[in-house]
Amino acid sequence: MAVSLPCTFRPLTPLSLHFPAACQHAGAPDCRHATPCQRRHVLASALRFGAGVFLGYTALSVQAQDAASYPNKMIRIVVPNPAGGTSDVLGRLLAKELGDVFKQPVIVENKAGGNGHIGAGFVAKSAPDGYNLLLLDMSNLTIGPSVTPHLPYNPLKELTPVSMPAYSPHLLVVRHDLPVKNIDELAAYAKQTSKPISFGTPLASISQLAGILLAQNRGIEFNVIGYKGGAQALADLAGGQIDAAMASVLATNPLVKGGKIRAIAVTSAKPFAATPGVPTVASQVQGFVTGSWQGLLAPAGTPPAVLDKLQSAVQRIVARPDVAKRLQELGSEPSDMNRQQIAEWMQAETVRWGKVVQDNNIKAD
Repeated sequence: MAVSLPCTFRPLTPLSLHFPAACQHAGAPDCRHATPCQRRHVLASALRFGAGVFLGYTALSVQAQDAASYPNKMIRIVVPNPAGGTSDVLGRLLAKELGDVFKQPVIVENKAGGNGHIGAGFVAKSAPDGYNLLLLDMSNLTIGPSVTPHLPYNPLKELTPVSMPAYSPHLLVVRHDLPVKNIDELAAYAKQTSKPISFGTPLASISQLAGILLAQNRGIEFNVIGYKGGAQALADLAGGQIDAAMASVLATNPLVKGGKIRAIAVTSAKPFAATPGVPTVASQVQGFVTGSWQGLLAPAGTPPAVLDKLQSAVQRIVARPDVAKRLQELGSEPSDMNRQQIAEWMQAETVRWGKVVQDNNIKAD
């Protein structure tokens, strides 16, 4: 006499982790097919597991093939600023050189607006294949989340560093007739004068945050005068309408060399080649380093092999004597940080400037 046995089979882990937890006959009062049922579950589990492995292997193979053939079409470098600025000049320099290296067209596209976040957001949402890159002053990304809380993208999660081809420190500059030649004298003058030192800067910018941090470290009272752009602030400084400003070497050096304004400190970690004789802020305020770090980034998820190709190509380009000379003319020098170091730097800078923003209640317009 046949004996009815309830079907009690349950698929075993790990093959069954993502499959039904009970036999299709579960609940039937007298399943007489326990062994066939088990076979069906094991076979289904094995087939699904095998399909998953195959698809995963296929995806990795396709990705590896894409990386091996990269690039095989046009590369676009998005600069989220108007033409003519530091990022644009550097972007066009890199585009020409990368085009020669890769034997593919490399173009620069300016997507200005939103304090750089329109172009940055475009690249962050692009396909992670290495054909849409972003070149910008990294301060847009490290202070952006603090001064603009509702960004449509997350710079730390949706972008990944490729390289940092150029760094230009800030110069702390004063009007030519202000009787100070260094930070100590500026601090002493600020204590003696009857009114705060007027400090011109674009609001919610890295230069404003750097100026605030310096003033707090040295006990200087700055009266912040807001401008729409750094060029306006420097023009008023040269005209004697304000006392001080902080801007990139590229923007300030022509006015310094022309005797229109005076440089009293540079914010690089060590003396900077483009500003001979100008003392560093770090020599008086330990660890004080700021400036314009021009970074090349790609969408998060871009294959590491593609990032490696790009990073290697950029590093070779900026190491060439003719390119290094051109960068120095722009008041810049290349950074030797690798991708991992740049990512860690971005995290640390975001925290650093986030505290300054919070402590001083700074907001973008």
